[in-house]
Amino acid sequence: MALIRMTKYRTLLLATIGFNFSFLIWFSFAPFTEPMASEFGLSLAEIGLLASANIWLAPFGRALTGWLSDKFGAPSVFSIASAFAQSYEVFFVERLIVATAGITFVVGIQHVAEWFEEENLGLAEGIYAGVGNAGAAGGALILPRVFGTNWNGPLFSTNWRAAFFYTGIVSILLGVAYFTLGEAAKSKEKRQATKDSASFAGWVHTATRYGTLVLALAYVMTFGLELSMNGWLATYYREGFDTNNLVLASTFAATFSVAAGLLRPIGGYVSDRLARAERNILPIFTGHYREQWTFTAMSFVVVAMFGMTLAGMSGEVLLAVGAGFLVGMGCAFAEGAIFAQVPAMFPNSSGAVAGVVGGVGTIGGIVYPLVYSAQFMPSLHTGYSVVAASMIPILVLTAWVFQPRIASVANEAGFGDSTPSAVEAPGDD
Repeated sequence: MALIRMTKYRTLLLATIGFNFSFLIWFSFAPFTEPMASEFGLSLAEIGLLASANIWLAPFGRALTGWLSDKFGAPSVFSIASAFAQSYEVFFVERLIVATAGITFVVGIQHVAEWFEEENLGLAEGIYAGVGNAGAAGGALILPRVFGTNWNGPLFSTNWRAAFFYTGIVSILLGVAYFTLGEAAKSKEKRQATKDSASFAGWVHTATRYGTLVLALAYVMTFGLELSMNGWLATYYREGFDTNNLVLASTFAATFSVAAGLLRPIGGYVSDRLARAERNILPIFTGHYREQWTFTAMSFVVVAMFGMTLAGMSGEVLLAVGAGFLVGMGCAFAEGAIFAQVPAMFPNSSGAVAGVVGGVGTIGGIVYPLVYSAQFMPSLHTGYSVVAASMIPILVLTAWVFQPRIASVANEAGFGDSTPSAVEAPGDD
């Protein structure tokens, strides 16, 4: 029993605060890549590898934690060491551990879904994830200002070490607060229904449904992209345009994080609104309103990424910052749409599905930074178009699953079925 009576809005506030700070912790290294590169003697490729490694433990961790949240309830599941690293190898391993901060996402997704009604889930999950994701922008804007180049405070005389240490202390306190105050669901009946569906066999079945798999791949090219940009853009604006001012480069990068985070509730709200009004915006997916909006937002992301390369090649840093903002906006709309679909499609296993979608989605955050920093690229601007081209097959697969005859059974039909295809529409035999 929590210390105070929880409501759905208090639960949303608690989950959002916890995830926002987790995201700040997750990407706290991004504003300090220059002093860390100087201290450890890192090349641009090694910085890209570090940005990638920051995500490595998230895929498995999210998948497992999502199922555990269904089974045991979110409050029970919910970077200090990095401050003391004396070598790049040790620092690399410790940043792998810090990557577990990203696992908290699926805990909050499941927790919010246990409290909100289906018709408002898109907006609620959008607020949770959007404001939470904006923690990356908070890190880019706040940390280099609080822990400036001339930092010489208690325990540490190096700014990035101090930043890692003190944010780690705050995260421990927030974890205690979350466990103490949170309640797993709005009712015992809702909690029991979710718990009963959380068998391992049920998880395997859910994880292999068409709906789960296509939303997971959609999340690779949206949230995975967001992760990669959060960890890379400060370096890109500094190296690609000779912006030697650490605070200025971090501020440029923060415009992407603000768009990708704070605009996400709009993506969820539009999905809710179209579903309630039964409004078609893409006739090819007639009658499947959330799917139409998701596909539209995903397509915008691909176009915006090609635009990112063109803006960078112009040599105008402000044009590149504007293009980055548009990419962030596309990510926000698509992510909000995707996680409006997850609990609506799988109401009693939202944690398990969120774990798979959120876990697989982070793979983009692992792979894309390696593309951006690849030495064989003609320039730092080219990688964005390469990544955009790699997203096109995902769009094609998404269009196939979002066809009405398949979308209507996408939460039931999937890979590994031993029965005849469940996606045949009536009258097709």
